[in-house]
Parts: sequence; C-alpha cells; structure tokens
Amino acid sequence: MTGFEGMLCSAAAAVDVPLPGTATRVSGWLCVEQPGAWGRDVIGDEVLGREITAELAARTVAAKIRPTLIRRPGRNEFTGVRTVLIASSRPQGFWCERFEITDLRQLLDLDLDLLNGPPPGIGAPVRDSLVLVCAHGKRDQCCALFGRPIAANLAADYPDRVWECSHTGGHRFAPAMVLLPSGLTYGRVDTAAAIAAVEAVKRGAVSLAGLRGRSGHHPVEQVAEFAVRDQVSARLDDLTISLETDSTATGSALALVTHRDGRRWRVTTRTVELPPRQASCGAASKPVTAVVADRIRPLTTG
Repeated sequence: MTGFEGMLCSAAAAVDVPLPGTATRVSGWLCVEQPGAWGRDVIGDEVLGREITAELAARTVAAKIRPTLIRRPGRNEFTGVRTVLIASSRPQGFWCERFEITDLRQLLDLDLDLLNGPPPGIGAPVRDSLVLVCAHGKRDQCCALFGRPIAANLAADYPDRVWECSHTGGHRFAPAMVLLPSGLTYGRVDTAAAIAAVEAVKRGAVSLAGLRGRSGHHPVEQVAEFAVRDQVSARLDDLTISLETDSTATGSALALVTHRDGRRWRVTTRTVELPPRQASCGAASKPVTAVVADRIRPLTTG
C-alpha cells in the first residue's frame, strides 16, 4: 500500500508532484477535428478509419509529429467539413496554420516533414493562440471530469479559439491545457488561471500559474525556464534555454538560460524520487520522479 490507492490520479499527483518539467515534449502537431466519441488511443483505435490510420501513424512517427484529435466543446453536429491545424511549437520560430478538409484521405496529401521547418503556407496563418484542453475521457476519467468544464468556460470567452483535445500527456495533471503554437503547457488550472494564461500570451507574456513548461523543451530546460521566470520579468520570447549537460539518469543536469538583454543564468537541476502512485486512474502504482531546480547562478549582469 502506498497511501494513494483509490484516489483519482490527478489527486494523487497533486499531493507533492511539481508541475514544472512535466510538459510532454512535442515540437510538431497535426490536429484533426473529430466530433463525437473517441477511442482510448488516437491511432491504435482507428478512430479516423482503418483505411488511413496505419499510413497516418507511420507518417506521424517518421516526422516526429503529434497526432491529436480536436472537437468544439459541447455537442456539435458534424457537417462533413473538418478543421485541421498544423503547428510547430519549437521555442524559436513557432507557428500555426489552419485549413479545412472534406475527406480524411486529404491528410495523406500532407508532407508532414514541413512541420519541422518554417510556415509552409498550406493553410491560413493563425494569429491568436489556440487553446487545447484535454477532455479525453476514454484515456483517463480526470480529463473528462476536469477538462470539459474548463473548455466550456473558456469557449464562452474565446469561442473560435478553444478546442477539446485528445490525450496530450500527463492526465494526472488535469485539467491539462496546451496553447498553440507557443507550446506552453499547463496543468491543474481553474478557469481563472486558464484565462490568465491566454491573456498573458496575448500580451507576449507568460503566466506561471499552473505552467508545466514549453513542449519544445527538454524537461530540464522546462524547469530551468520556470526557475528563471520566477525570479525575473521576461516576455515570451525573451529567454533562450539550452541544455548543457543531461545526466538526469544520475540525478543532475545543467541548463543555460539567456535573456535577450544579455543576462545569463546557469540552472542546476536534480532528479528526486517521490512515493509511488498511479499515473492513470485505476492503474497500479509505479515509482515517480521529478526534476527540480537546485541552484540558479547568474553569470552576467545587464
């Protein structure tokens, strides 16, 4: 017995698992509108149909792209026209484009390798941040229980920018939210915190409440960025983070954080072990580790 049996996975994680450093590492996104129910696995359950699923799975893996299902909050009648979002959430040069399809086979016409470069001009540029809120109840009940109300509340203020989405990684941090194309990933947000995150990005800033990290960064870089932002004022694009050493297997790693004004910090992180618990509701308890900032050392002043 670990003391977490019978708890929702999000409640078990909330006890002592820190958020920074937990964003799933994704730099390219293919989001396909799929109204109605989803299976447990986006690709494995062939939700988009057996005809294209295997080919799409192979292509997204080869291009290192995250396939994601999206739908508007609430019950919506399917018109036969699907919105497709393609996005790059690399820390520098992120972008998002949007277009529509009437046949899922049109997805196979996409060169997914283009998502790893500059905007390809396939669709219309998306200027405002889009909000993906995980509501994938078939994957974990916490996502449906906590994600759907947040998505509905956000949609009231941002009706054209909010989507429920399939599993983004880390349902134990539900409600989980990703802003595209920046890749800013949040967890344990209430409606006020979610709105604050959206409004901050609109101003070119970053809200730290519930921030897990940027999806384009390594976990150590995510922790280092959070640690520096917690101490200094910095806009969304002010900081560049690079991994100097990755020895997370032995418990420590270094990252260099550079401000556009010339200031630099070296952040030392360490990996800590936490009591075992379930990563998903109903799953067996497993060991849990977390990356935390151990030391922040300024290298220059500016």
